Amino acid sequence: MNKNQVFAIRNEQQFVDIALGTFRHQAQNCEVYRQFIEGLKIDPTNVNSVDQIPFLPIEFFKSHKILSIDNPVEIVFTSSGTTGLVTSSHHVTDISWYTESFRNAFQLFYGDVEKYTILALLPSYLEREGSSLIYMAEDLIRQSNNTESGFFLYNHSELYRRLKEQKMAQKPTLLIGVTFALLDFVEAYSIDYPQLIVMETGGMKGRRKEMIRQELHEVLCKGFGVDTIHSEYGMTELLSQAYSGGHGIFNWPPWMKILTRDTNDPMTLLKDEKGGGINVIDLANFNSCSFIATQDLGKVYADNSFEILGRFDSSDIRGCNLLIT
Repeated sequence: MNKNQVFAIRNEQQFVDIALGTFRHQAQNCEVYRQFIEGLKIDPTNVNSVDQIPFLPIEFFKSHKILSIDNPVEIVFTSSGTTGLVTSSHHVTDISWYTESFRNAFQLFYGDVEKYTILALLPSYLEREGSSLIYMAEDLIRQSNNTESGFFLYNHSELYRRLKEQKMAQKPTLLIGVTFALLDFVEAYSIDYPQLIVMETGGMKGRRKEMIRQELHEVLCKGFGVDTIHSEYGMTELLSQAYSGGHGIFNWPPWMKILTRDTNDPMTLLKDEKGGGINVIDLANFNSCSFIATQDLGKVYADNSFEILGRFDSSDIRGCNLLIT
């Protein structure tokens, strides 16, 4: 599959055609996925629509190397997890799939990255190896071509000074932060900066008590003086992200799709805006597996937006983006 074809998808038929082609490739070449499909007694040659594609449970990324190609692995992304929990590993054989995915998605949802100052408050991610979020933030900071862009660890006073300077200069600014760090910041500092884009990536990392999304966003809106809080929906096992411009309602890029499954029958997909388990099709995952059944609970709306409602009770607390609502 050509990357250019994937990132040039503009309509549903193109998506379906490439998704089915990707399924056939991975059903044959991804050993873990092939065995999973066999275990379900599904014949891949009989899969003729997206609704018939089986989704690999995300837990397999904790115990197996998920690859659909024999090429050398360029980088391994790992999930954060809390102490004692088994983390996920995503073996990436061609990092350009990830780079092109997040660059194209940022352009789609936010426009030219060079018009922004990008500030990243991601302390727990900076303190470990293998974070796909850090990889993306580093690249966007570099792409912004702006000396004011950069990372902040726990130096909140420096971040506060930088935000005040950006406000005075009236420069478009995006602050991307892990949830607990954004809360730590607004407990110490407050700024009235309505033009600021604040994007939370989720994750308390065991540092703070979990909060419902509405409560969290109210605290952050007050602390930063903004009307809405943006959010990113992504995870180690995906090479694409969805974004929310506020109120927890997300949209996905054209090479990605969110479906919901029956919580009691994972092979049954839901319609009519019913809440269920989140299934993700991520065509940027061409060299691993593009069809993933996550442990998130959510709802897909008729306009192809979605929201996250919670997680399955049995799943461990994921570092990336889950706030119970």
